[in-house]
Amino acid sequence: MSQPGAAQPPVVVVTGANGFVGARICAALVDRGATVRAVVRRPGTAPLVTGIEEQVGDFYDQGLATAVVQGASAVVTTVHPMGTDRENQHRIAVEGTPVLARAARDARVPRLVHVSTAAVYDRSPGAGDVDESSPLVGDDAGDYAVTKRDTDAALAAVDGLTSVVLRPPAILGSGETSIWNTLRPANIRDDEEARHAVPEQAFAWVHVDDLAALAADAASGRIASSTDPRKGPVGDTCTVVNVAAEPATNRDYYETVTRALGVEPVWQATPAWTGRLLAERAHEWGWAPTVPLARALAEIDEGLRNRSR
Repeated sequence: MSQPGAAQPPVVVVTGANGFVGARICAALVDRGATVRAVVRRPGTAPLVTGIEEQVGDFYDQGLATAVVQGASAVVTTVHPMGTDRENQHRIAVEGTPVLARAARDARVPRLVHVSTAAVYDRSPGAGDVDESSPLVGDDAGDYAVTKRDTDAALAAVDGLTSVVLRPPAILGSGETSIWNTLRPANIRDDEEARHAVPEQAFAWVHVDDLAALAADAASGRIASSTDPRKGPVGDTCTVVNVAAEPATNRDYYETVTRALGVEPVWQATPAWTGRLLAERAHEWGWAPTVPLARALAEIDEGLRNRSR
């Protein structure tokens, strides 16, 4: 029984709780003493961990959204139907995510954390270093970048809600659905065209465990609100935060993958972005990556070699 006046453990809603990023965020929240309401589409797919309560349904369904946020301390959204057509990405992400955000606002949930992507930034050749104020992609960019950009804008338009938009680049980490550790390497193995890359092009990255740590700290209240976005989330508005580890290049990534797979990269000499994704704001909030590049690449190498045995 809790003592009078004792702080209650946070209750955090996580969408896409069975996904590559969502499951790691659920684990990080439980480690911080939170109870997680894990929203999944199929029964029995939420992580089987004490402290995680499965909630089944579409997060953008008004009834589910209204019910699941009641009494919550925070909401974390991780879902984007990547790889589907633009119409579906727009329907679920751009139109659907604000349904949950408005429900959270109306229920007076203190904070919403949204996992976006650094793909929303213009990282064309010559763009230079990128911070949270840098230009975004235009409408002629790919479906994923445009719909992620538009989802961020739709969340920022929800008045009266304190929201944090995290923008990670390539998310490294082991997992069957990991784009960069599993799915992209499979394409590189099977398709010679996927081995083409500009070696000097910047490869901005972050490890999934470090991303999950920042998301969990923001959602559990470990990062206090502030009137200055350099110090913490600004109340009743949307604060964008880049999340990136140490600099790397395509050579680092492609040589690791192709060596493990036993194929050769195909280097191209074309203009490419060579800047950095700056994460000073995240550092000011008290976040620092714990997984160095060497360990992240070794994890890719080990995973690929184990799968080939």
